[in-house]
Amino acid sequence: MKGMVFTEYIDFVTDTFGVEVCESMIDACKLTDDGAYTAVGTYDHKELVAMVVQLSEATKTPPSDLVKAYGSHLFGVLASKYAAMVEGMNSSFELLTQIEDVIHVNVRKLYPDAELPTFRVEQPSREELVLHYQSERGLADVAEGLMKGCFAHFGETVDLQREDVSGGSATSVIFRLKKQ
Repeated sequence: MKGMVFTEYIDFVTDTFGVEVCESMIDACKLTDDGAYTAVGTYDHKELVAMVVQLSEATKTPPSDLVKAYGSHLFGVLASKYAAMVEGMNSSFELLTQIEDVIHVNVRKLYPDAELPTFRVEQPSREELVLHYQSERGLADVAEGLMKGCFAHFGETVDLQREDVSGGSATSVIFRLKKQ
């Protein structure tokens, strides 16, 4: 997993819970290189999972809630850092329908070794979108948070229903979105 995901997670934890909580989380996890990540490095996603579990224990917040909040935060960061990818987009659905064909293509140009989830998109109507998420890392909560950040970015109210079709591992999830 690309280091940018790790560095932004550490920034999220620091901004949300404070420096002390972040340092305590990193120390408790016994991370490779003591959590000194670089944005362009590549790291084992299990280290991110370990930090989430540790933060969950420290804050008494369910891991899925933390990861979704992080995903929402991450969307804002990405929309700011890579503004060209969202410029000209008029809605969350317009952006989300271009995940594979535009966004992930551009991510691979920047980070050729990036291991990205895959999304298959269906749009039954102008007000509905179905996203089929697939990733061996099982980080569907990050994807859900990113979507919620996207809705907020465009000022939209979208009902999001989620179905795990992988038997509880969150490696294959269907997101059903309906604009309100």
